[in-house]
Amino acid sequence: MANFRLGMLGAGLITGLLLTALAGTVRPAAANDLPGVTATEIKIGNTNAYSGPASSYGAIAKAETAFFKMVNDQGGVAGHKIDFISYDDAYSPPKTVEQVRRLIEEDQVALLFNTLGTAPNTAIQRYTNQKKVPNLFISTGADKWGDYKHFPWTMGYQPSYRTEAQIYTKYMLEKNPGAKLAILYQNDDFGKDYPAGVKDVLGDKYGSTVIKEASYETSDATIDSQITSLQASGADYLLVGATPKFAAQAIKKVHDLNWHPTFFMTNVSISVGSVMTPAGTENGIGIITTGYMKDPTDPAFKDDPGMNEWRTFMAKYMPGADLTDGNYSFAYGVSMVMLQVLKQCDGDFSRTNVMKQAESLHDAYDPVLLPGIKVNTSPTNFHPIRAMQLQKWTGSTWERFGGIIEGSGS
Repeated sequence: MANFRLGMLGAGLITGLLLTALAGTVRPAAANDLPGVTATEIKIGNTNAYSGPASSYGAIAKAETAFFKMVNDQGGVAGHKIDFISYDDAYSPPKTVEQVRRLIEEDQVALLFNTLGTAPNTAIQRYTNQKKVPNLFISTGADKWGDYKHFPWTMGYQPSYRTEAQIYTKYMLEKNPGAKLAILYQNDDFGKDYPAGVKDVLGDKYGSTVIKEASYETSDATIDSQITSLQASGADYLLVGATPKFAAQAIKKVHDLNWHPTFFMTNVSISVGSVMTPAGTENGIGIITTGYMKDPTDPAFKDDPGMNEWRTFMAKYMPGADLTDGNYSFAYGVSMVMLQVLKQCDGDFSRTNVMKQAESLHDAYDPVLLPGIKVNTSPTNFHPIRAMQLQKWTGSTWERFGGIIEGSGS
């Protein structure tokens, strides 16, 4: 079990409490009014898959651990060092529930940040909202993370999977109005967003255009039989909504079958290091995906200031890590946005104020986003990133084409 904790160093004070006490107008907050916050520290909790079927995503939390170490080395935020506590949930919802209860009830974190996975986050969503614990910028693009009315303490980050599927479908229809589409998806809310997005565009033509669907469970050993059945359907387009392990299997199996559909791959499984290389870089040539982040392997970003900033961070805090793995750059970018929220708190790290600041982002700084893509939130916008760009695998990198596309939502 992974348990990464950053130490409590330095000293500071809780801004504003002394002033309000002296003014005699507001009673200073008692310790239990500010869980996870002391005069010198703020505790932030996280769960990720360090083991299990989605373990390649563990790189995200490892980079976030290193990021907050960097923040602490630079003095912390408003006199507070970050105690970042990250536990392994093995991408298993029951384990996520156990670990999140541990974080909130035993460790008493102030908030949760970038917890991984659609099914794991679904398992804790009601609990964290009942406890009124901010769960910010969660690491899943399921469309439902923008439901600010029913779950005001949960906020997504990356573009919606459903919007992504809409973009693929529109592209397919532009290229071939008579296309026959097959869909492979993970049997949970993550995977189901893909057929839902396709249906948003096709409407009553869904049944005649989508000629075969297949799903898989994360406990499955392989998806070879599903890919074989999709090929047998005669489809000339293939959409895969799968996590990295199964995405790599799908790429390899499609190649081994000598099947040549126009192949759409979810953008959460396009890391060169954790998907394309294990699948065989030549096997995936021509795959189309959407992107919203700069690809570390793209020569266009060789001298990009934002990517150079990330490379400098990696060299100092994660020496030897695989710089072709986009999970590391994703982690750096989303952590920068979390840091912006903490800075906007101006020393008031109450859960209510943390949430208020998360709802008040205006072009927040994420140095790894593609040019033209911004991070913005409001009390009625819990989808911080809504734009993407199509890109195609060349055999060595993702090559962008077309313009920035704003999603239409669900």
